[in-house]
Amino acid sequence: MEFNLKVGLKEKQEKTVTMNDTAKVFGSGAAEVFATPMMIGLMEAASMNAVKKYIPEGFSTVGTSVNIKHISATAVGKKVWAEAELIEIDGKRLVFKVDAYDDDKKIGEGTHERFIIDEEKFMCKLK
Repeated sequence: MEFNLKVGLKEKQEKTVTMNDTAKVFGSGAAEVFATPMMIGLMEAASMNAVKKYIPEGFSTVGTSVNIKHISATAVGKKVWAEAELIEIDGKRLVFKVDAYDDDKKIGEGTHERFIIDEEKFMCKLK
């Protein structure tokens, strides 16, 4: 199966940090700041959405690897966003450069890998 993907595809995903997005509520820390797992989720969503419209119906992508640094804290109420850029295509393996920001600064960076799957075959393997 051929996919109409090219290096350089980009996407941005954003949200406003709520108490439900904090390390304290998520259980990943004690502080009431934007949780690292939430930041990674935002990065994954941006990556998924960067390629979603180029993949045929019945196929999608799943995250397989994250190599992320959370470099600065963000308070509740701040807007945060993640930017993803497709930097490598190796068959069904996709590699993204990901960065995250809040209203004031860069808060995270790294790479994220996703794999293109046939949704039906993928789910059948789980049964």
